Amino acid sequence: MKFLFDLFPVILFFAAFKLADIYVATGVAIAATIAQVAWLKLRGRKVDTMLWASLAIIVVFGGATLALHDETFIKWKPTILYWLFAAVLAGGELFLRRNLIRTLLGEQLQLPDRAWRTLNRSWTGFFAFMGAANLFVAYRFSTDAWVNFKLFGGIGLMLLFVLAQSMFLAKYVEEKP
Repeated sequence: MKFLFDLFPVILFFAAFKLADIYVATGVAIAATIAQVAWLKLRGRKVDTMLWASLAIIVVFGGATLALHDETFIKWKPTILYWLFAAVLAGGELFLRRNLIRTLLGEQLQLPDRAWRTLNRSWTGFFAFMGAANLFVAYRFSTDAWVNFKLFGGIGLMLLFVLAQSMFLAKYVEEKP
């Protein structure tokens, strides 16, 4: 259910684009992300740092798209978010000597230090790749193709990456008798 909640603005962005245009879709994405945060706050739930970051980036880049009537800004939004995630993961390891993936998942998984390092670096590389892939599609293909990639390509690549990570982690999972 959380997965669908997280995808809510992207799905609405996609639908609004197909029904109207990039500018309507951008406004819908901004409103949907604000609604997500408001919903969580009204229910007394914690708003994840990633959602706060996403809200800030959609308001800034989406706002620039609407104010300047230039779709370039909204096309950069996923890249900025992906690269921010990559920078945070890499920065945590390089400067803080903290593995943020371990911080997030350490209670659910018991892994050797080397596996945690590999996992953190894999996610860092994946987010860096996704940011570059977004720009490649944004600048090489039509806006319609980019919107399709944003929903289907992004989800598809994420699913494949998570499956690959699951296969990597499988060797560390002990079966209980």
